[in-house]
Amino acid sequence: MSPDRFPVSIEFFPPKTPEGVEKLRLVRQQLYALKPEFCSVTFGAGGSTQEGTFNTVRDILSEGMSAASHFSCIGATRERVREQLATLKAMGVKRLVALRGDLPSGYGTGGEFQYASDLVAFIRAEMPDDFHIEVAAYPETHPQAKSPESDLKAFAAKVQAGANSAITQYFYNSDAYFRFVEEADALGVQIPVVPGIMPIASSSQLMRFSDACGAEIPRWIRLRLQAFGDDTASIKAFGLDVVTDLCEQLRAGGAPGLHFYSMNQSAATLEICRRLGV
Repeated sequence: MSPDRFPVSIEFFPPKTPEGVEKLRLVRQQLYALKPEFCSVTFGAGGSTQEGTFNTVRDILSEGMSAASHFSCIGATRERVREQLATLKAMGVKRLVALRGDLPSGYGTGGEFQYASDLVAFIRAEMPDDFHIEVAAYPETHPQAKSPESDLKAFAAKVQAGANSAITQYFYNSDAYFRFVEEADALGVQIPVVPGIMPIASSSQLMRFSDACGAEIPRWIRLRLQAFGDDTASIKAFGLDVVTDLCEQLRAGGAPGLHFYSMNQSAATLEICRRLGV
């Protein structure tokens, strides 16, 4: 594959206001210059942003791009999932990101699906060939996993249930990614595992997200970000260098593509891809 055709995909979240919808429309137009393989749209805890998710997916499809809907099974019934799958199929969606999803605060377990692997198996049984199914992978181990081994087994279960490929949680240590792929391979799990990339635009936002999702920020990065204080220009410049370097290591090591967590912004993703020659 020539370096300029290295596959990228981009994630958005559904905007909550009319202004947000308009702003995201402009951001998407800028990012389409990268010719992404697909654009994915997240889904709130307990399906709380489902309408916004489906609306954003519709917009992306109407703009001539391939759209992947995140699909969470927390609190869902089989009947409800069946209805949502029919809706997405009718819209022309060909790709799903199947997740267990996060529990909304104050929410019991509930629902007819316990794990993402249950959801993947159900989708495959209902609609065997209609969707390419992406699942999540955690190179630094899922924050709720009992151990790295049990986390890897949970990943293998999703693949055995019928997943086609995976997108990872973001990370800043390429060794964690390569080790994960190697260990999955040793278990006989050989689907493409695409690294999730989080550009660094704000120090406080990154710390907050990382604490919540269990992504490790290497100490040297944390210390440098702290040293910049409120100097946003230096934080952004440093972030571009760090993340571009990470992407270069991943590409050189054989990663099958890059999935950018855009946070509904375009500047950092565009600049990183420009530096990569994508």
